[in-house]
Amino acid sequence: MGPTSDEDYDYLFKVVLIGDSAVGKSNLLSRFTHNEFNQDSKSTIGVEFATRTIEVDKKVIKAQIWDTAGQERYRAITSAYYRGALGALLVYDMTRRVTFESLVRWLKELREHTDQHIVLMLVGNKADLRHLRAVTTDDSKVFAERENTFFMETSALEAINVENAFSEVLSQIYRMISRRALDAGGSNPANLPKGQIINVGNKDDVSAVKRGRCCA
Repeated sequence: MGPTSDEDYDYLFKVVLIGDSAVGKSNLLSRFTHNEFNQDSKSTIGVEFATRTIEVDKKVIKAQIWDTAGQERYRAITSAYYRGALGALLVYDMTRRVTFESLVRWLKELREHTDQHIVLMLVGNKADLRHLRAVTTDDSKVFAERENTFFMETSALEAINVENAFSEVLSQIYRMISRRALDAGGSNPANLPKGQIINVGNKDDVSAVKRGRCCA
């Protein structure tokens, strides 16, 4: 699972969850950070976040994952919510096509408030409701390739691909940070200050990593 000490980590990466209300963002967060699922989960009010540590290339990554209400009336928090985010999960409910169509607007807002090189993961949640599917895997792959994101279908209820989706985002952030440190003159990324939320750049690097990578 990770180190027992909450302070025992090499990097702190902020990741945000975005998408319409009731697509399962809060349950994805609780499944990844506490391995819990709440069948009666209420809509998030304002902002919540939780943390979990994982290991990537023998480095301990502490993920600080932020979850926000999808309702319009809470949208005034966006600037603070997105600030410093290095990764984002764009979540839709695969049984409700309107939540998939909303991602264009969410992605536009995300890109207005974050660094252009943020690592993005398209997440089709509620994959356990296969008989109610309203968004095809092919449609999602087309979106992911067009928008240069990763893609996975998940079920927070059945714990399908939740671990993989978050871990892939965190691993890609780490690899991007490591490449940038090397490009900057061979310095070791481990020498960066512990717990620093790192702003990333170098568009070509990220595009090469992300393009065409679907993880369904």
